[in-house]
Amino acid sequence: MRLRRRQCIPSCSSHHRVDEDGVYWRRKKSREELAWSRNSTHIISQLARCFTNAMVGPRSWIGGIFSRSGNRRFGSDKFIDYPLNPVQQEERLQRLQERLNVPFDETCIDHQEALKELWYAAFPNVALSGLISEQWKEMGWQGPNPSTDFRGCGFISLENLLFFSRNYPTCFHRLLFKQGGKRAIWEYPFAVAGINVSFMLIQMLDLYSEKPRCIPGINFLKLLEEDETAFDTLYCISFALMDAQWLAMRASYMEFNEVLRVTRTQLERELSLEDIHRIEDLPAYNLLNQ
Repeated sequence: MRLRRRQCIPSCSSHHRVDEDGVYWRRKKSREELAWSRNSTHIISQLARCFTNAMVGPRSWIGGIFSRSGNRRFGSDKFIDYPLNPVQQEERLQRLQERLNVPFDETCIDHQEALKELWYAAFPNVALSGLISEQWKEMGWQGPNPSTDFRGCGFISLENLLFFSRNYPTCFHRLLFKQGGKRAIWEYPFAVAGINVSFMLIQMLDLYSEKPRCIPGINFLKLLEEDETAFDTLYCISFALMDAQWLAMRASYMEFNEVLRVTRTQLERELSLEDIHRIEDLPAYNLLNQ
């Protein structure tokens, strides 16, 4: 898998000029890191709020970001009509779409228990003081009440995070605690980023339509026919791929949307491959076992 890197220094025939630019950017970064260290609590709160506002705002806004991701190269703008397999594809797609329409309800006992389970999956040895607590910020939620962050994507985004923690706990904790690779001072907030990944997948696969009509969405239905948990597994793959892209691009918080765009493009490319018959055949699946 080829990961795209951002070029931080413009091309120049003079090595001396490149060295000067390098010194300038290193000094600039040092000043930013110093400012970050003095204002970290405030910045983290603002960063999480920035990501969450993208989710709870109009869907056309975030959808517009993804629609400009260059997906024409992979045929996702070519709408194709095709019959569904009534036994597997249609029924499983319908059940998945029903999940999309379930809002998070903070008064629902099942939803409360699911949220508690997520906490203890993340921090098994730390007692949770309540469903509304400043502790939630440690996981990357916008504020003390994580239920407000689910407005943009609903209960399925919590289900995705839980599936990740249950089935790939090592990878889940690696991303949660930002382990591995050279990390930015201004990192993405884990939980809110996870909601963004859920929403990105729903848009990319065209799941709000009666049936997907783009090549990645059509090929996804073939995977869903083989495995009903294909969407949840694809979520885990996507989150791990987003983190890998983040590291490869040496990104910081201002580049989160760009990282997500590149992640979507890579997923569309992989879902358009002809030799993908199972979710495990996706090249990025290997990231879950690193």
